[in-house]
Amino acid sequence: MNETIIEGPLYEARRKVYPQAVHGRFRRIKWTILAVALAVYYLLPFVRWNRGPGLPSQAVLVDFPHRRFYFFFIELWPQEVYYFTGLLIIAAMTLFLMNAVAGRVWCGYMCPQTIWTDLFYAVERFAEGDRRERILSDKRGWTLTHIRQAVTKHFIWLMIAWWTGGAWVLYFADAPTLVKDLATLQAPFVAYLWIGILTVTTYTFAGHAREQVCIYMCPWPRIQAALTDEWALNVTYRRDRGEPRVSVKKAEQLRRHGEPAGDCIDCHQCINVCPTGVDIRDGIQLGCIQCGLCIDACDTIMSEIGRPTGLIAYDTDINGQRRQAGKPPVYRLVRARTVLYAAIIALVGSIMLYALATRSSVSLNALHDRNPLYVLLADGGVRNDYTVHILNKGTQRSFALDVSGLPGADLHIPGTARGADGRLTVEVEQDQTREIRLSVQVKSAMVPHSPVGIEIKATDTATGQTVGVEDHFVPPNQ
Repeated sequence: MNETIIEGPLYEARRKVYPQAVHGRFRRIKWTILAVALAVYYLLPFVRWNRGPGLPSQAVLVDFPHRRFYFFFIELWPQEVYYFTGLLIIAAMTLFLMNAVAGRVWCGYMCPQTIWTDLFYAVERFAEGDRRERILSDKRGWTLTHIRQAVTKHFIWLMIAWWTGGAWVLYFADAPTLVKDLATLQAPFVAYLWIGILTVTTYTFAGHAREQVCIYMCPWPRIQAALTDEWALNVTYRRDRGEPRVSVKKAEQLRRHGEPAGDCIDCHQCINVCPTGVDIRDGIQLGCIQCGLCIDACDTIMSEIGRPTGLIAYDTDINGQRRQAGKPPVYRLVRARTVLYAAIIALVGSIMLYALATRSSVSLNALHDRNPLYVLLADGGVRNDYTVHILNKGTQRSFALDVSGLPGADLHIPGTARGADGRLTVEVEQDQTREIRLSVQVKSAMVPHSPVGIEIKATDTATGQTVGVEDHFVPPNQ
């Protein structure tokens, strides 16, 4: 029996990545998205929105004690969790659509891990210098200068991580009030707990794990590989133009003699600026987050040596094959899968908008008593009892009850008197649920087993909505 002996470690040791600063249009796009995203995240809890007396004035608030979610003019209840389902579907389809159009563009520009890691890299360059200085500093070891720089870097990292956790808890309580309570040590323990948890995770993931999160922890690189196709735009090294790799002087000599020479001069700038340390010239890889920084670095070098830019660019697999065959590039952003994803987004979004526009501020639910199904009255009539739940999400408080589909029916609620107009009226406070026992009776037991509609209508507003629910009236002869 033959045995195979594996020598050496089973896993590759981590190679520390020292991304170099780069300038260009994709770097500017990333800075813009970073600034906007962080501004929204950190400042949104302090935006005010007037909802009237007795309601929170924070524009975006997850109100766990009262089981509400507020988003500007939208107020969602736990019973409306389907809106969150719709948002998850839209988010998933948007991610799929982005992948079908431009690969891992989400990873490269909008992923929270990318945004915070970019911010931490900026702090690192501020404290310790660019790539060359950081490499030399690590080689020299722990000098006084290195210690001072490291302390400065980690202090700023911790402050960013701390405020990241602090901003998160502000979405769950009134932000100005909670900030004051946190500063005076009067906030709930759970607030300090979550700030601590998010401080540690942000500091660890953005400051230390960095590219390891993208390569080993995140499932999206593996999922998107199964969703992409040959028409998706990806950061691509145009091998047909770049090979063979030679120096600038050697390339000039080869071209003068009519021999092939690639535009790639093997300067390694595309590798040096990569936040995950991959070589894009080896093709699309798991570690490539499609951020486009290697494009900026390569374009800068091409401009300096007098060669056309675009040696590394967003391109498709199809175009790589077409260039090798001497054909012009072709781009097809509108195709079956992009149309399908866009259609699903539009459909789900339209359904959600329609549901929001037409939803009622009152919810009604009725449950027929099962034991007994009916009660025979002394006067020969029959009575059915129901448990009715009224959920009031609006400003109205007074509701009149009625039934339809059962002529001559009379309504009774224990302890509730009729109004001046003879209608049975109940009071339900705003943002409250009330359970009532409703009796529906008719004078004769000889009525068919028929559906009955229980309805309520707001009486204290000029345009009160009528909300109804259907059940059954069960007579003795059934």
